[in-house]
Amino acid sequence: MGRIWMLGDNVNTDVIIPGRYNVTTDRAELARHCLCEVLPEFAPNVQPGDVIVAGHNFGCGSSREHAPSAILGCGVKVVIARSFARIFYRNSVNIGLPILICDEVSQASADGQQIDVDLESGRIQNLTTGQTFQAEPLPPFVARIVAAGGIIEYIRQEGTLR
Repeated sequence: MGRIWMLGDNVNTDVIIPGRYNVTTDRAELARHCLCEVLPEFAPNVQPGDVIVAGHNFGCGSSREHAPSAILGCGVKVVIARSFARIFYRNSVNIGLPILICDEVSQASADGQQIDVDLESGRIQNLTTGQTFQAEPLPPFVARIVAAGGIIEYIRQEGTLR
């Protein structure tokens, strides 16, 4: 269970983590600057288990793992969006950031509401309104990569990409 942080459409990677902070891969350091230009209150107030809910094309822009790493470093449980930029989707899986596609959540939720997300089933419950939504669950192979903490950890644990 966590708090919803609402974002709109076309949130690009430079908004998630401005380029001037991409001089490190340290997730804790990146997290300090996550969304600093559009939601300056985000980094100092986000709590482990909080959820980002966004519109269409989340993560568009530059292809860099810094953006999902900054979000993961903040302790965000999952990013739920109406759609993701393809490269952001892959980068998120590769580093172990859970992401779910659900069209309705962004239209029926508000900033600060409480939300509970079952990553395995894709079931989303807005605890503030009582509404329940169904996201597309991650494909089993992708879910295993995310659960392992990303592709590198998955390979370390499994020893293969089966």
